[in-house]
Amino acid sequence: MQPRNSGLNSSALRGAVDLAAVKAAGEAAQKAEQARAERARQAAAAEADGIVPPTASYPLVLDVSEDTFEAEVVQRSAEVPVVVDFWAEWCGPCKQLSPILERLAEEYAGRIVLAKIDVDANQLIAQQFGIQGIPAVMAVVAGQLVPLFQGAENEANVRKIIDQLIAVAEQRFGIVGGAGAPEGQAPAAALPPEDPALAAAHDALDRGDLGGAVQAYRNVLADQPGNVEARLGLAQAQLLQRVEQLDPQAVRAAAADDPKNVAAQLDAADLDLVGGHVEDAFGRLVDTVGRTFGEDRDTARLRLLELFEVIGAEDPRVGAARTALARVLF
Repeated sequence: MQPRNSGLNSSALRGAVDLAAVKAAGEAAQKAEQARAERARQAAAAEADGIVPPTASYPLVLDVSEDTFEAEVVQRSAEVPVVVDFWAEWCGPCKQLSPILERLAEEYAGRIVLAKIDVDANQLIAQQFGIQGIPAVMAVVAGQLVPLFQGAENEANVRKIIDQLIAVAEQRFGIVGGAGAPEGQAPAAALPPEDPALAAAHDALDRGDLGGAVQAYRNVLADQPGNVEARLGLAQAQLLQRVEQLDPQAVRAAAADDPKNVAAQLDAADLDLVGGHVEDAFGRLVDTVGRTFGEDRDTARLRLLELFEVIGAEDPRVGAARTALARVLF
């Protein structure tokens, strides 16, 4: 997820970035908008004919296997954010977290769907998601992977993370769940409209107008310095702008030939991150900080902090890289 995706906070959908994600976000939002419009048209026609539309069109909590993953998670994520709970029967913390997730899925009345995956019975999915420990919770929105958190969390924190996921799913992808609400229970109230200046910045990024997106996000931050979503968008736009004209083969050759070539290492780290190789990007820059001094060291350190911003502070990969950075700095 990715998306503007991980370790979700209000600038969710961080995850590993790739160049196709910018285009995919716009396409997913357009498809979701078309689907919503069609559902609204059908509901209006049914009401005019005196027909009561069905309520629950999908379950709120479901067990998913390798055979059903594509339909129940990937395809469904075009209609509603799908929270994926990786668990196992022997996992003690899972037994504390899973009931919280199930209870919230029911409470949110169709704004999310909870997909439960037993890692023992579905080892291939766990490997594909890179699951190294459980409980682990991710989400899929419009087919984009969004890492949420790993390990047990209390209900208050889980609720905040889900609220942020729902907000970004609507704002960035136009996806609003609710079709699975149990009979007699209305979906949660719609979110307020997105700030027009921020929406314009997102639109520029979705169109691939990276220069325009950078300036638009800077404009938002000039008025709202604490806007985390704008800060994330700016970091992503700048990353994509940096790699747009790079020759990957030449960059990687230069980085391999001279580990002390800071510019080459920075470019290679950007390419690593855009390609989804988050740990490689972080490790490369940590090593560069460790082998350089003065201005070169500070340049590499600042670039690493920028990439942390793209991925998200709560992502465990960021925490591990911060620890590694501290070791080479001190």
